[in-house]
Amino acid sequence: MNVVEFAEYLVKSIVVEKELIKVSEFQADDDITILEILVPESDMGRVIGKNGKTSVSIRTLIQAFAAVNKMPKVKINIDSF
Repeated sequence: MNVVEFAEYLVKSIVVEKELIKVSEFQADDDITILEILVPESDMGRVIGKNGKTSVSIRTLIQAFAAVNKMPKVKINIDSF
């Protein structure tokens, strides 16, 4: 399992419209991986959570997954469409 699949698994376990979740991976100049997670507007509240706690937890789990698998630093952008 790579970091994109792991991020999809985490987010899909939270949202209602699972088939609309999109996770894209980009490489930045400084050997940093950027994950862009696109969530439908109707599910954005579930992904953010109360006071942003769910989104912070998602970011923490993804970064821990990357660290355990000896990947470069990962930045996570969560956005809606």
